[in-house]
Amino acid sequence: MAQIMIAPGKYVQGPGALKEIGPHVAKLGNQALILGSRTGLEDCRPDLDTVLPAAGVAVHCEVFRGECTRAEIARVGTLAQDVGANVLVTVGGGKCIDTGKAVAHERKIPCVVVPTIASTDAPCSALAVVYTEGHAFEAYYLFPRNPDMVVVDTQVIARSPARFLVSGMGDALATWFEADACRKAHAKNMAGGDSTEAALALARLCFELLLRYGREAKLAAETHAPTVALEKIVEANILLSGLGFESSGLAAAHAIHDGLTALHECHHLYHGEKVAFGTLTQLVLEKRERGEIDEVIEFCTDVGLPITLGELGVRQTGAELDGRLTLAATSVSGIINNEPFPVTAQAIVAAMKGADALGRTYYARTGKTPAEYPR
Repeated sequence: MAQIMIAPGKYVQGPGALKEIGPHVAKLGNQALILGSRTGLEDCRPDLDTVLPAAGVAVHCEVFRGECTRAEIARVGTLAQDVGANVLVTVGGGKCIDTGKAVAHERKIPCVVVPTIASTDAPCSALAVVYTEGHAFEAYYLFPRNPDMVVVDTQVIARSPARFLVSGMGDALATWFEADACRKAHAKNMAGGDSTEAALALARLCFELLLRYGREAKLAAETHAPTVALEKIVEANILLSGLGFESSGLAAAHAIHDGLTALHECHHLYHGEKVAFGTLTQLVLEKRERGEIDEVIEFCTDVGLPITLGELGVRQTGAELDGRLTLAATSVSGIINNEPFPVTAQAIVAAMKGADALGRTYYARTGKTPAEYPR
């Protein structure tokens, strides 16, 4: 199997980057449909309404309706056709971005991604996660190419709530461990090939930056300061995690996330928060060294990511708990097969329980307070 590495056409990051977007977009098209979350448009539209027309790009804005569903993709696609869009600019968080990428793919027009939060690695990838109208995972929608350009204005990112950045760290936390699992299993990456050494190195660098700068970046995000630490974590969350997962592969951590979306008690959690617990579960499933597991647990609690089922909202006991975990385990996506050994639903349930036990033991030993996630 050949080695394959894929990436966006251009990546731009820095404070004030949005003010420089005009000439970049003008090279791709002159009639832009801007799909944005309500808050994303409120934050970015003043700049977009100025710099795009100044570069000769006409603008039509549309508010994203909140979920990346097949119906929403079809609705926005029809609008893109109606307004004659020849370039799509998608502004907001992961679900809005995924919808925009899907529309651009189906309309065969260039795609520019402007993330307003650093909560997932969606901006750089050539895929969308499609959900049902009931907010449960439905499928991965794979595209033949990555976004033409990703523009990350860290002043915009710094203005967003800190929980988004922390969730992004949860998503990025899985990158190295899933890449390592896929390497050992010789599993195909998202491009259908083996990982390159470059992709593995980027996945490892992602993990190293999280451990080095994550705690400081959270403090910066809480004060809305675009510090050096925040810049490093934004790069880890968006670029390194995006390149690492896509060109090395996904495994148990994201599969378990997908299973957790079947539980209504987890619907209030962000993507990366569920992935963080999925990562801890993967480490237990793989029987990783205790020191490695403890390092992940300590990092999660320092930045505010869940390490117990209770933090996820799963508070049942006994047979009722077993039933909920079995539902999650039987709802995992096929990427669970990228682990380097066969994985059964029973093994997933046992690993989730094991991860929860380690988390509860850690809180009991350290006296730290479990995180709470507003509904």
